[in-house]
Amino acid sequence: MERLTGIFDSHAHYDDPAFDGDREELLGSLAGAGVETVLTIGADLETSRKAVALAERYPFVWAAAGVHPHGAAELPPDWLGQLEELAGHPRVRAIGEIGYDYHYDSDWKEAQRDAFEAQLELAARLNKPVVIHDREAHGDTMELLKRYRPAGVVHCYSGSAEMAREVLALGMYIGFTGVVTFRNARRALEAAAIIPPDRLLVETDCPYMAPEPFRGRRCDSTLLPYTVTRLAQVKGMAPQELADITAANARRLFGIPGGGEGER
Repeated sequence: MERLTGIFDSHAHYDDPAFDGDREELLGSLAGAGVETVLTIGADLETSRKAVALAERYPFVWAAAGVHPHGAAELPPDWLGQLEELAGHPRVRAIGEIGYDYHYDSDWKEAQRDAFEAQLELAARLNKPVVIHDREAHGDTMELLKRYRPAGVVHCYSGSAEMAREVLALGMYIGFTGVVTFRNARRALEAAAIIPPDRLLVETDCPYMAPEPFRGRRCDSTLLPYTVTRLAQVKGMAPQELADITAANARRLFGIPGGGEGER
């Protein structure tokens, strides 16, 4: 595997308990593995606070704060006020991850929709991009994205090439994980093929979505070169060129300065 530099992991979950045993050691090793910047993502109020704490501690880590659809049904009355306070932190550069997830249970669609819309409105009010979670809910997701037209990214993209064109028409970015390295990744690769390089982001979604040949193991940002290399093959580019472009894309979207350093 070619050694890459300047990589931007645009979607990680370093608050996850999977990293409790070696979080400090792992984060300290990322620069040596060519990873320059990480956006670590909240999934509820607690994990959003943990994301902010990590971003305060590590200059190359930035945060997103939001409520994942899985948490939409059990929110305290003042949840949106708490989230707005978190979103005001200078290390928080996006609202997310937010959206729809119908994989396990679609009976609580109304609660998911209410939380999703409230956070889209919050992002618009605060002029922040959004990180969109869309799992088996493509139609409903696109309905709200077309209505609110936020800046942001549809992360861990699982839709069709046709849907990708709709996302691009809204001015949004599209993020890919290690799924693009899987043998059954035809749908993701078809979508990646039609996306202009300047609208692509790369991500781990760690500790999930480890690329081949590490599928099924804990993922971390040091494995991103496998994802970058596969996408570069699809785009007919050198892996380092794609790493540079996707890092520039993420910095542009999230308003993050270069060089891995953070303005506090």
